[in-house]
Amino acid sequence: MTLLDRIVRHPIGLGTAPLGSRAEGPLWWGPQDRDEAIETVRVAIDAGVAFIDTAPFYGWGLAEEIVGAAIVGSTDRPPILSKCGTVRNEAGEPTDDASPAAVRRGVEATLERLGVDHVDVIQVHDPDPRTPIEDTWDALMSLVAEGVIGGAGLSNHPVELMDRALAVGPIAVVQHQYSALWQRRRTDGTIAWCRDRGIPFLAWAPLASGFLVDDFDLGSLHPEDLRHGLPWASDRADATNTVRSTLAGVAARAGTDLLGAALAYATHERGVAAIVGARTPAEAAALGQPIASLSRDAVEAIDALDAG
Repeated sequence: MTLLDRIVRHPIGLGTAPLGSRAEGPLWWGPQDRDEAIETVRVAIDAGVAFIDTAPFYGWGLAEEIVGAAIVGSTDRPPILSKCGTVRNEAGEPTDDASPAAVRRGVEATLERLGVDHVDVIQVHDPDPRTPIEDTWDALMSLVAEGVIGGAGLSNHPVELMDRALAVGPIAVVQHQYSALWQRRRTDGTIAWCRDRGIPFLAWAPLASGFLVDDFDLGSLHPEDLRHGLPWASDRADATNTVRSTLAGVAARAGTDLLGAALAYATHERGVAAIVGARTPAEAAALGQPIASLSRDAVEAIDALDAG
């Protein structure tokens, strides 16, 4: 079964960024128990998620290690998608390096952390202004030919770079931030680009990092939680409230809740899936729930907000 087939069947994948939460960075979502994180991944697999999305950047390898621990002995797991190109510089800060040598080093480290000899997809995490995408894609296509990875994808890249990569070799998947709070007119053309080419599109932060969940309470989060610094908590708080109110009405008419309406909107187009973070087994189990169906009027009402 292809990734697109899996997405069409159930357009929800597990996002592991919160599972890599570390106080020392680079991402801090508050405390995360390691054993609970491992069990969360296992429950998500049992719930039938279409894929697992991870990256070295999530806890500088911690999220990948958690996924690796969760899949030990697993004979029936969904595709695992990881990333390359975002690395630590000498000062310990994130930087972009998608040079061929860095890509190979990064993939080898990912395989070791996951405890596998093959990963389904490696995505370039962010554009590297110093490395032509053609050079990066050549390196990834070599890894595909060697059987080390199954395919290559792009994260956060504009259409122009997607065109250039596709001229070198196939693109397995594309992902961008996308939600009712972050539309960017369907992420600046990338969704339509993927649809026209039959390439799966993955929406990261489809719940706006929790701001589109019914019982989300910013005040209850750890004071250093990264979500305090997101625009939806400050300069775009009014827009957040407007979107939440509209979604609540859509949810009531669709017989679902705010979270359900947000996911239904993010995945209402064929071939689009949502990367949904989960930090507990209960949250992971909910990822297997059917997606609500939205009417054309409901989708248009959310579109009209022109959020993001």
